[in-house]
Amino acid sequence: MIKGSKICGISDLNTLKFIINHPYPPQFIGFICNYKKSSRYVEIEKLNELLTLDKKKSNFVAVLVKPDEDILEKIKHLPFDYYQIYDCTPEEIKTIKSKYNKKIITALTIKEEVDVKNYELFSEITDIYLFDSKGYEKSIAFDHSLLEKIKIDQPLMIAGNIQLDDNLENYAKIADIIDISGGLETSGLKDKSKIDNFLNKVKKMQNET
Repeated sequence: MIKGSKICGISDLNTLKFIINHPYPPQFIGFICNYKKSSRYVEIEKLNELLTLDKKKSNFVAVLVKPDEDILEKIKHLPFDYYQIYDCTPEEIKTIKSKYNKKIITALTIKEEVDVKNYELFSEITDIYLFDSKGYEKSIAFDHSLLEKIKIDQPLMIAGNIQLDDNLENYAKIADIIDISGGLETSGLKDKSKIDNFLNKVKKMQNET
């Protein structure tokens, strides 16, 4: 059952205002904080500007790829509710969680079944699991059916080149939260009409369950 949604890769104030003030805002809004290869990467100065907005009903998520102490210190004063962390060991994430007192979305990149089983290593430190593709920076998909048999206590978030035209109900069979980024863009920029469509679809799915 879909309990919520996440819109990732927000980098401009106008789009952020639209999302926050939507009648059915997402549970999570993600900002790419240190992965400079991404076209959605946000410099620290811009983050400072964006995160002055009242988040209202949403949670702000810092998306971090193997973060070093420098970026963690630069963002520690910002009102992030969650750190979404890629490419770190359980020990590294445990240290970050303890030092910065943030809830953790452990992002695991998936290509084949053996990758899925890695979730067990993070069970004691994870608040939410995110299963994403190995090519997350290129909006590459993975076989979401690989997740059908796993049983976890924490909420499960799913990403990996999810598109607005996909049958989102299929994701509801395996995930609690749908995470979408590129699927809400036109020519590389967030498209408000697609965002509105997505949030309305999620709300409709929630009403039907």
